[in-house]
Amino acid sequence: MVNPGATCNVARWLSIVGIGEDGVEGLSEPARRLIAQAELVVGGVRHLDLAAQLVRGERLAWPSPLQLAFEQIAVRRGTPVAVLASGDPFNYGVGKQLMQRFDATEMLCVPQPSAFSLAAARLGWPLQDVAQVTLHGRALEGIIRHLTPGARILALAWDGSTAGKLAALLTSRRMGRSRLTVLEAIGGPQERVRGVTADEFDLSDVHPLTTLAIEVEAGPDAPVIPLTSGLADDMFEHDGQITKRDVRAVTLAALAPRPGELLWDVGLGSGSVAIEWLLRHGALRAIGIEARQDRGDRAMRNALALGAPDLKVVIGRAPAVLADIEPPDAVFIGGGISEPGVFEAVWSKLRSGGRLVANVISLEGEGRLSDLFGKHGGELIRVAVSRIEPVGRMHGWRQAMPVTQWRVTKP
Repeated sequence: MVNPGATCNVARWLSIVGIGEDGVEGLSEPARRLIAQAELVVGGVRHLDLAAQLVRGERLAWPSPLQLAFEQIAVRRGTPVAVLASGDPFNYGVGKQLMQRFDATEMLCVPQPSAFSLAAARLGWPLQDVAQVTLHGRALEGIIRHLTPGARILALAWDGSTAGKLAALLTSRRMGRSRLTVLEAIGGPQERVRGVTADEFDLSDVHPLTTLAIEVEAGPDAPVIPLTSGLADDMFEHDGQITKRDVRAVTLAALAPRPGELLWDVGLGSGSVAIEWLLRHGALRAIGIEARQDRGDRAMRNALALGAPDLKVVIGRAPAVLADIEPPDAVFIGGGISEPGVFEAVWSKLRSGGRLVANVISLEGEGRLSDLFGKHGGELIRVAVSRIEPVGRMHGWRQAMPVTQWRVTKP
């Protein structure tokens, strides 16, 4: 980020120093100098203890929530302040949160190797070939999307119980022969590396500061999440209210997800479209609007089972519940496009350049889409799918109800 030989000055008054489990011994001379000259040193209790011999200024342990400390940091603007963080502060560290409050031109960052880098070095894994995941403060199910045969995954644990929970998850998904390596307190005097298969996990007294390495071995019937759109319908729990596989794949292509975008799924049902949207990229977000609590609960169960725990569900009837929700970049309406006020409310909130996709199967729904197409343009298509089914001792084609789809981009 900057020349590590620099010292803190008025312009770059806020230094962020990465510190490892080896404490002061692992710090460079410039990093030591930044801590020693700081009038305020902020960090976790563990970080402050590791650097205690260098700290001459006031100490501030992170409060909860973290942001409460930012104002105390801000009032010191122009005077030396040091923030201590684990390893690389900009790799799942506090650097991201600080950037939301302070400008990069005010900061001086001296990173250490991240936990991922240290773990990869211990195992001899090329880091560019490894999925890097954090489970700290996040749902364990977020790792499911990465569980593919032969995959290597590094995951930051939440606490000492995470390893056992992950082993149980792997075993329940018929991936029990996967190799799980537990790397505890890497880089410090308490470092310990232990390995076991998930289905034989018996490790105890696991250190809370742990990185987990998984080498995935999946059984032939393991539920692996593919990269393509159009998951099999039986991967979802549903009551018939589901956008079927082939139409769903066409729908996702029309929605055209891009990293960082937010989807509204109006009429969430089983959650299949919103979940597949989230699976396309880790930076995507989705909010499902569902009138029925039971369906909302079911959609959330599907999201957890398929590795998309970040799905947000809003229970209520559109358009009334839409007013206070963050404006979307894309909208899918799988049902209810003919309900009074739904399209108008959605269209008014959709960002400029955003995409709207609506599917209908009824004649009345087609009439509504035809009217909207005439007013707003876009594209109308009809999707008809036929499947082979038994006809006595032979087979024949059985056509599903055709789906009319309207796609439009807001000017």
